[in-house]
Amino acid sequence: MEAGVKVGLVIGDFAWTGGPARIADTLAEIAQSADDAGFSLLGVGDHVWQGPHAGGPESPMLECFSTLTLLAAHTRRIRLAPIVAGVHFRHPGMLAKTVTTLDVLSGGRAMLGLGVGWYEDEARGLGIPYPSLADRFAMLEETVQICHRMWDGEQGDERPYEGAHYRLERTLNLPQSITRPHPPILIGGGGEKKTLRLVAKYADACNLYPGPDLPAKLDVLRGHCEAEGRDYDAIEKTVIFPFDVGADGAQAGELTDMLRGLAALGVDTAMGIIGGPDPVRTVEIVGKKVVPAVADA
Repeated sequence: MEAGVKVGLVIGDFAWTGGPARIADTLAEIAQSADDAGFSLLGVGDHVWQGPHAGGPESPMLECFSTLTLLAAHTRRIRLAPIVAGVHFRHPGMLAKTVTTLDVLSGGRAMLGLGVGWYEDEARGLGIPYPSLADRFAMLEETVQICHRMWDGEQGDERPYEGAHYRLERTLNLPQSITRPHPPILIGGGGEKKTLRLVAKYADACNLYPGPDLPAKLDVLRGHCEAEGRDYDAIEKTVIFPFDVGADGAQAGELTDMLRGLAALGVDTAMGIIGGPDPVRTVEIVGKKVVPAVADA
């Protein structure tokens, strides 16, 4: 019996048929279709400007957590996550409160995807501080520490937190998250010295690209887990890449074969970035032709 792989979706493109007036309805249709078809996760990219890979800042982009809340209202089972939240956008205390709110409103389905961010132009354009990469890595580690503290116990570990970048006088968090001990934390990125070490030390999931270096990245993660005393198998291995099933699903078989190959490497969840003018149709095709074909045999 071959191991299966769970399938997730990531929304990062909002240039859809019908324009802004139809976006909310399209999101609801995507959410309902994904939930009904058995997708594992529904994510939203965390940007305030659209990236250059998807049309640039003149293309439409929605704020991540507002969008996730709408998706929560139209689903009952699927996990919900920013993929991934830029550490420079929100103070950690507010980020933990925002994810907690999403978890409570969704009935315990929130996941925190977190990373150091990369799109300097959008930050500078809207006046958002964008520290150096070294500082953002330090901010990432402190943010995870603060989130863990705020999710500790019935109302958070209320001791003050004093870090190089953040100071919190009282890490109170009420209501507490429904997901216990806390919403899972995913750290995005494949940096071998810093990012994967932080995954091994703090996170519940990693997020990598399915390139030829994927096996080597997983080996590095395994080594960091050994050094940190973490169970490598307890960390969810996820990958992210655009899903292309072609016209009317003509390439669904190729995607299915690729996902089976990723499962053989030890990938638990494959997240597909969906785009194009009719994303609902893509979700329906993947949900019908791919999701059941790559589930556990």
